[in-house]
Amino acid sequence: MDLHIASQIAQTHLTAKKRQTLVAMLGVTFGIAMFITMISFMQGVNQFLEDSALDASPHIRLYNEVNTQRPSLIEQLNPGRFNVVYHQKPKDEQSRIKNGLTIAERIEREPGVLGVSPQVATQVFYNNGPIQLSGTISGVDIDRENRLYKLYTRLKSGSLNALKTNPDGLIMGTVLARKLNVRVGDKVTVTTPKGTTRVLRVVGTFGFGVGTVDNTRSYGNLSTVQEMLQRDPSYITDIHIKMIDPLQALPFGQKLRATYGYYTEDWATANTAILAGEKIRNMLTYVVSITLLVVAGFGIYNIMNMTVINKIKDIAILKATGFDARDIIAIFLLQAVFIGFTGGLMGLGIGFGISYLLSITPFDAGDFLSIKTFPVIFAAKYYVMGLLFGVITTILAGYFPARKAAQVDPVAILRG
Repeated sequence: MDLHIASQIAQTHLTAKKRQTLVAMLGVTFGIAMFITMISFMQGVNQFLEDSALDASPHIRLYNEVNTQRPSLIEQLNPGRFNVVYHQKPKDEQSRIKNGLTIAERIEREPGVLGVSPQVATQVFYNNGPIQLSGTISGVDIDRENRLYKLYTRLKSGSLNALKTNPDGLIMGTVLARKLNVRVGDKVTVTTPKGTTRVLRVVGTFGFGVGTVDNTRSYGNLSTVQEMLQRDPSYITDIHIKMIDPLQALPFGQKLRATYGYYTEDWATANTAILAGEKIRNMLTYVVSITLLVVAGFGIYNIMNMTVINKIKDIAILKATGFDARDIIAIFLLQAVFIGFTGGLMGLGIGFGISYLLSITPFDAGDFLSIKTFPVIFAAKYYVMGLLFGVITTILAGYFPARKAAQVDPVAILRG
């Protein structure tokens, strides 16, 4: 089989029907361009949501889960017998972590740990005149918290140093501050579940772009929140941990739970809904994209099939002059490869152009999302995948008409 001669004949067939060739290439071009655009955009959205979740939450949270479900005293004294207990009150258990500061220091020395932030978290009511809103306040060492969450990049107003120098300072979520109608320098009355009230001054506002955080959370000094809850300086309710490799959070969390006996929650468990949504979006993207390429493949199949019908006498003459079945298949497969490769390259260029325009298009998400333009990921693997899908689809679409052409009986065709 002489590939040079086969390629010349394939080129002749392609140039003889330029309109059909162009239509076939445009089908591949459109399919791959949409594939690149969709997968780049959807992966960008997934990455943005995952980064937002990881930025706003710890990789591992160590805490003491308060469980009010406990057997009654009568049931413990008379197991297996008939007992009637009315109005049993739950045990008043504290959510503190015993020796929390010592545990935090030990965890911080573990290999693979990026940072640790011991803190006191509690539900509170924020009061500013007639406005009263529920939320949470976290007493933290602001330097440690900043190392975990890069708070300096999240500040919308004020500064972190202002919190360190002001014992009654408060850094508040932007949405919460807007609802309370307060700015930096304003005072807010904070009431704890125990009824303790304290007037705190807003020294800064932050925004993670996550509604559940910006709507409710505030940061205060660790000692201030401990005093509000009337607890000693060793009182700790949560330990937030960031890992160098987030994928190590699950095994490390299990190790901490076995070592210290407290509950642990890793970032994957805390953001199950986001990860499930990511899988659904990925599946939808691939299904739609592959469907576009398959539709383009059917178009190429129809064009190649019509080419075989139109060139049936030429095929008969070629076979009569010594071309065998493999030569005929090579001629039509070369046409399919040319259409797929050329259309694929055009599709990559157009897909990149659309993705780039999308990445610089302004996107106003208000206070809910901290993003200025549409998120798009430019990854080389998606372009390689798109080109391979396009070429493979066109080869399959060209193979069956080529095999049909190879089975032509030249004697029957030439006899008419």
